[in-house]
Amino acid sequence: MEFKHTSVLLHETIDNLKPKNGGIYVDATFGGGGHAQYLLNQIKSGTLIGFDQDDYAIKLANENFANILHSHGPLKLRLVHDNFSHLQADLVKLGYRDGIDGIYYDLGVSSPQFDQSDRGFSYRFDARLDMRMDQRQALDAYQLVNTLSQKDLATLLYQYGDEKFSRQIAHRIVEKRKIKSIATTFELVAIIKEAIPAYARRSGGHPAKKTFQALRVAVNHELEVLQESLKEAIAVLKPGGRISVITFQSDEDKIVKKIFKKYSEVEVPRGMPAVPDDSKPTLRLINRKPIIASINEVANNRRSHSAKLRIAEKI
Repeated sequence: MEFKHTSVLLHETIDNLKPKNGGIYVDATFGGGGHAQYLLNQIKSGTLIGFDQDDYAIKLANENFANILHSHGPLKLRLVHDNFSHLQADLVKLGYRDGIDGIYYDLGVSSPQFDQSDRGFSYRFDARLDMRMDQRQALDAYQLVNTLSQKDLATLLYQYGDEKFSRQIAHRIVEKRKIKSIATTFELVAIIKEAIPAYARRSGGHPAKKTFQALRVAVNHELEVLQESLKEAIAVLKPGGRISVITFQSDEDKIVKKIFKKYSEVEVPRGMPAVPDDSKPTLRLINRKPIIASINEVANNRRSHSAKLRIAEKI
């Protein structure tokens, strides 16, 4: 099976981890395995542990990386079908108790997830309102759209999608669902278009873009699990180990920036001659400003235009 996905900031993400022979690395968002393949090509021995909560991604990884998964050679790949917020516990279960040498994240929804018409991620295809990255979980977009109060819907759309017409959209959703449940992506798109003034629909991209983003983030608890996972990743990194994180939306980047800042800076009280050992910084920032895609990469891969890469090293 083919997983059509072009990895964003591929060399910048992996090269800055400084992969070494015999190292233990974690791909927190395995997806199509583009970053993984490149990392595995850089070393002759070592282990890569790939996390993904998506059934489809795990199935394809088992097929496309079958040779190395079943190899008894010095280079190993192990797959974990789980959310990266359980990083620390899963590594312990696998026997990796002494830390890892590097970890990287490529956040957001992958191109194949958007392109799978039945997943409900995209406003381009008519499908049941789903949007679950982990198809084992119960909560989906259908439940949020059809059960949240008007106030909570408006808050969700504004908080996670920065949708300035959140109140109008939430009001229209609640009015429509009084007649019948809103079951599909196209039904929701039609409601959004009705709620947004005509002048606003003529610019700024698809009118449903922000609403769909907000619902997806809420369904998958994306911001909450990112915070949890980053803290666990920092905890399991060995001294000298590095973490690379690619974000695609401002809320994600703010979380990464805030956590990296928290772990890399120390406030020393006035009068204290030295920083206590337990108060010293945990991380060293590799780049203070995020790395962004080159003009050529953006031209060849539209998805990269909003990508930001931050890297830090465990002290």
